[in-house]
Amino acid sequence: MSLQDEFPEITRAAEPLAPHTWLKVGGPAELFATPRDADELQRLVKYCHANDVPMHVLGGGSNLLVHDEGVKGVVIQFDSEAFRKIEIDGTVARAGSAALLSHLISASVRAELAGLETLAGIPGTVGGALHGNAGTRSGDIGQFVKSVTVLTAKGDRFVRSGDELTFSYRTSSINELVILEGEFQLQPDDPQEIIRRMRKLWITKKASQPLTFQTAGCIFKNPRGIAAGSLIEQCGLKGTRVGGAEISDRHANFFVTHEGATAADLFALIDKAHAKVAEQFGVDLELEVEIW
Repeated sequence: MSLQDEFPEITRAAEPLAPHTWLKVGGPAELFATPRDADELQRLVKYCHANDVPMHVLGGGSNLLVHDEGVKGVVIQFDSEAFRKIEIDGTVARAGSAALLSHLISASVRAELAGLETLAGIPGTVGGALHGNAGTRSGDIGQFVKSVTVLTAKGDRFVRSGDELTFSYRTSSINELVILEGEFQLQPDDPQEIIRRMRKLWITKKASQPLTFQTAGCIFKNPRGIAAGSLIEQCGLKGTRVGGAEISDRHANFFVTHEGATAADLFALIDKAHAKVAEQFGVDLELEVEIW
């Protein structure tokens, strides 16, 4: 029995992935599944593991570039409210992996809890933010994590906390297939002060990033002590265009897509920036965006 036969209500074939990503490019998923709750997700994962079906987990698509050829196996997206719940209990905030990071920040601010406001303006979901330790110069999400509930590729569910969790620049030790929920330890603070800090961060971000265009987060990680965007800009690449993809003229580590853009355009632009920075500065830029 095929995956579609086993889970007919939540699985469809040849689902275009471009509309599910912020860059709006890329080919289809061979299969696309939207489990309705954690139990159904667990059954789906166990089936895929037993039948050697490759699995990919799609969050908000804000940090993802999909090849034009698409993705083999099944892409799993948490499209149900069951994965978007946000709860505040004293100074602890809990959020499902599919909850938007912006919604978690808003909920914590309303509860007069400080910490997560440093992440204001970062797109995507809580799960994606945890996996990649999303952050800004003011801090990252990992410093507030109390525990993370995960699901392995075999379908085993457990909670990671304490020494089981490590976070560093744009990466974490959370390498299981699925992040189900995150728990965050925050601190009480004057709500007006929290809002003031958040507004300041948002104004800075709005002034320096191409927020009105189709874009992902930063394409490259910042090398230690250097801004990748600054290196790309010093190479004279701001505004450089390949097909429908362009290096932003506002922030050189943001690549934007125009109508008709393809993933191949973006890969060519990434290769151009990577090669130019390596040639001019001897720096090997590392991708921050995830590639499928």
